[in-house]
Amino acid sequence: MIYQRLAKVFLICSNPFDIRDAGIEAMDKMQAKKIRRHLLAIDNAVDKAFAAICELNKEDRRPFVHALGELGSRLHVEVLELVYREHPELRPPPVPPTINSDLRWKDVTLPTSVSEADLDAIIFSMLTSRQQKAAMVIGNAVTHCREHNLPINDEILGARIEELAESGRIQGFGDLRLWGYSEVKLND
Repeated sequence: MIYQRLAKVFLICSNPFDIRDAGIEAMDKMQAKKIRRHLLAIDNAVDKAFAAICELNKEDRRPFVHALGELGSRLHVEVLELVYREHPELRPPPVPPTINSDLRWKDVTLPTSVSEADLDAIIFSMLTSRQQKAAMVIGNAVTHCREHNLPINDEILGARIEELAESGRIQGFGDLRLWGYSEVKLND
Protein backbone atom coordinates (compact mmCIF):
# COMPACT_ATOMS: atom_id res chain seq x y z
CA MET A 1 0.00 0.00 0.00
CA ILE A 2 2.74 2.47 0.93
CA TYR A 3 4.62 1.68 -2.28
CA GLN A 4 1.50 2.46 -4.30
CA ARG A 5 1.17 5.81 -2.56
CA LEU A 6 4.84 6.60 -3.12
CA ALA A 7 4.52 5.71 -6.80
CA LYS A 8 1.47 7.95 -7.23
CA VAL A 9 3.16 10.88 -5.53
CA PHE A 10 6.36 10.35 -7.50
CA LEU A 11 4.48 10.37 -10.80
CA ILE A 12 2.58 13.49 -9.86
CA CYS A 13 5.64 15.35 -8.54
CA SER A 14 8.35 14.04 -10.83
CA ASN A 15 8.11 16.85 -13.37
CA PRO A 16 11.43 18.70 -12.83
CA PHE A 17 10.03 21.84 -14.42
CA ASP A 18 7.67 24.34 -12.94
CA ILE A 19 4.50 23.29 -14.70
CA ARG A 20 3.46 26.90 -15.23
CA ASP A 21 6.68 27.55 -17.20
CA ALA A 22 5.74 24.76 -19.60
CA GLY A 23 2.38 26.36 -20.35
CA ILE A 24 0.52 23.61 -18.50
CA GLU A 25 -2.19 24.51 -16.04
CA ALA A 26 -1.21 24.20 -12.40
CA MET A 27 -2.74 21.47 -10.29
CA ASP A 28 -6.23 22.27 -9.19
CA LYS A 29 -7.25 22.19 -5.57
CA MET A 30 -8.74 18.67 -5.80
CA GLN A 31 -5.48 17.30 -7.22
CA ALA A 32 -3.50 19.14 -4.56
CA LYS A 33 -5.70 17.68 -1.81
CA LYS A 34 -5.24 14.19 -3.21
CA ILE A 35 -1.45 14.59 -3.41
CA ARG A 36 -1.35 16.04 0.10
CA ARG A 37 -3.43 13.14 1.46
CA HIS A 38 -0.98 10.61 -0.03
CA LEU A 39 2.04 12.55 1.25
CA LEU A 40 0.61 12.75 4.77
CA ALA A 41 -0.06 8.99 4.68
CA ILE A 42 3.60 8.48 3.75
CA ASP A 43 4.61 10.81 6.59
CA ASN A 44 2.52 8.76 9.01
CA ALA A 45 4.15 5.54 7.74
CA VAL A 46 7.62 7.08 8.19
CA ASP A 47 6.71 8.04 11.77
CA LYS A 48 5.59 4.46 12.48
CA ALA A 49 8.77 3.09 10.93
CA PHE A 50 10.86 5.46 13.04
CA ALA A 51 9.05 4.34 16.22
CA ALA A 52 9.75 0.71 15.32
CA ILE A 53 13.40 1.49 14.56
CA CYS A 54 13.78 3.22 17.94
CA GLU A 55 13.08 -0.16 19.55
CA LEU A 56 16.25 -1.58 17.96
CA ASN A 57 19.55 -1.48 19.79
CA LYS A 58 21.83 1.46 19.00
CA GLU A 59 24.04 -0.38 16.51
CA ASP A 60 21.11 -1.81 14.54
CA ARG A 61 19.27 1.53 14.63
CA ARG A 62 22.18 3.68 13.40
CA PRO A 63 21.90 3.00 9.61
CA PHE A 64 18.19 3.79 9.58
CA VAL A 65 18.10 7.01 11.58
CA HIS A 66 19.88 9.24 9.06
CA ALA A 67 18.00 7.82 6.06
CA LEU A 68 14.59 8.21 7.70
CA GLY A 69 15.46 11.71 8.88
CA GLU A 70 16.48 12.61 5.33
CA LEU A 71 13.26 11.13 3.94
CA GLY A 72 11.09 13.02 6.41
CA SER A 73 12.95 16.24 5.76
CA ARG A 74 12.63 15.96 1.99
CA LEU A 75 8.96 15.05 2.29
CA HIS A 76 8.19 18.18 4.30
CA VAL A 77 10.73 20.69 3.01
CA GLU A 78 10.59 19.81 -0.67
CA VAL A 79 7.60 17.75 -1.77
CA LEU A 80 4.80 19.02 0.49
CA GLU A 81 6.14 22.52 -0.03
CA LEU A 82 5.37 22.17 -3.76
CA VAL A 83 1.73 21.56 -2.89
CA TYR A 84 1.61 24.40 -0.35
CA ARG A 85 3.29 26.83 -2.73
CA GLU A 86 0.56 26.18 -5.28
CA HIS A 87 -2.29 26.02 -2.72
CA PRO A 88 -1.27 27.86 0.49
CA GLU A 89 -4.77 27.37 1.91
CA LEU A 90 -3.93 23.65 2.34
CA ARG A 91 -0.97 24.40 4.61
CA PRO A 92 -1.83 23.40 8.18
CA PRO A 93 -1.83 26.18 10.74
CA PRO A 94 1.40 26.43 12.71
CA VAL A 95 1.43 24.45 15.92
CA PRO A 96 2.61 26.65 18.78
CA PRO A 97 5.57 25.15 20.62
CA THR A 98 4.73 23.74 24.02
CA ILE A 99 7.12 23.26 26.90
CA ASN A 100 7.87 19.57 27.36
CA SER A 101 9.04 19.92 30.95
CA ASP A 102 9.62 22.62 33.53
CA LEU A 103 11.66 20.30 35.75
CA ARG A 104 14.91 21.91 36.84
CA TRP A 105 18.02 19.89 37.71
CA LYS A 106 18.10 21.29 41.26
CA ASP A 107 14.67 19.70 41.82
CA VAL A 108 15.72 16.22 40.65
CA THR A 109 16.42 13.40 43.07
CA LEU A 110 18.21 10.58 41.30
CA PRO A 111 17.56 6.98 42.30
CA THR A 112 20.44 5.49 44.28
CA SER A 113 21.25 3.13 41.40
CA VAL A 114 22.13 6.06 39.08
CA SER A 115 24.74 8.74 39.71
CA GLU A 116 25.04 12.13 38.06
CA ALA A 117 28.21 10.87 36.34
CA ASP A 118 26.28 7.85 34.98
CA LEU A 119 23.60 10.13 33.58
CA ASP A 120 26.19 12.46 32.04
CA ALA A 121 27.96 9.50 30.41
CA ILE A 122 24.67 8.39 28.82
CA ILE A 123 23.89 11.88 27.54
CA PHE A 124 27.41 12.47 26.20
CA SER A 125 27.30 9.12 24.39
CA MET A 126 24.22 10.37 22.49
CA LEU A 127 25.76 13.70 21.46
CA THR A 128 27.86 14.43 18.40
CA SER A 129 29.79 17.42 17.08
CA ARG A 130 26.79 18.41 14.95
CA GLN A 131 23.54 19.87 16.22
CA GLN A 132 20.77 17.38 16.94
CA LYS A 133 17.22 17.94 18.12
CA ALA A 134 17.05 17.75 21.89
CA ALA A 135 14.01 15.47 21.46
CA MET A 136 16.08 12.94 19.54
CA VAL A 137 18.91 12.96 22.09
CA ILE A 138 16.43 12.58 24.96
CA GLY A 139 14.54 9.81 23.13
CA ASN A 140 17.73 7.88 22.43
CA ALA A 141 18.86 8.31 26.03
CA VAL A 142 15.48 7.08 27.33
CA THR A 143 15.82 4.02 25.09
CA HIS A 144 19.30 3.39 26.51
CA CYS A 145 17.99 3.70 30.06
CA ARG A 146 15.16 1.24 29.35
CA GLU A 147 17.58 -1.24 27.75
CA HIS A 148 19.73 -1.10 30.88
CA ASN A 149 16.81 -1.11 33.35
CA LEU A 150 17.66 2.34 34.68
CA PRO A 151 14.72 4.16 36.31
CA ILE A 152 15.31 7.45 34.48
CA ASN A 153 12.58 9.24 32.55
CA ASP A 154 12.63 11.85 29.79
CA GLU A 155 12.03 14.78 32.15
CA ILE A 156 15.11 13.94 34.23
CA LEU A 157 17.20 13.65 31.07
CA GLY A 158 15.79 16.94 29.75
CA ALA A 159 16.58 18.70 33.03
CA ARG A 160 20.14 17.34 33.00
CA ILE A 161 20.71 18.38 29.38
CA GLU A 162 19.49 21.87 30.22
CA GLU A 163 21.88 21.99 33.21
CA LEU A 164 24.81 20.74 31.09
CA ALA A 165 24.14 23.49 28.53
CA GLU A 166 23.75 26.22 31.18
CA SER A 167 27.04 25.17 32.79
CA GLY A 168 28.82 25.26 29.41
CA ARG A 169 29.62 21.55 29.25
CA ILE A 170 27.59 21.16 26.03
CA GLN A 171 26.15 23.64 23.57
CA GLY A 172 22.42 24.27 23.53
CA PHE A 173 20.48 26.13 20.86
CA GLY A 174 17.03 27.52 21.56
CA ASP A 175 14.84 26.99 24.61
CA LEU A 176 15.85 23.53 25.82
CA ARG A 177 12.48 23.08 27.53
CA LEU A 178 11.03 22.84 24.00
CA TRP A 179 12.62 19.55 23.02
CA GLY A 180 11.39 19.48 19.42
CA TYR A 181 12.39 23.12 18.84
CA SER A 182 15.87 23.14 20.35
CA GLU A 183 19.15 21.47 19.55
CA VAL A 184 22.25 20.31 21.40
CA LYS A 185 25.78 19.27 20.49
CA LEU A 186 29.17 18.62 22.00
CA ASN A 187 31.38 21.64 22.61
CA ASP A 188 33.78 22.45 19.79
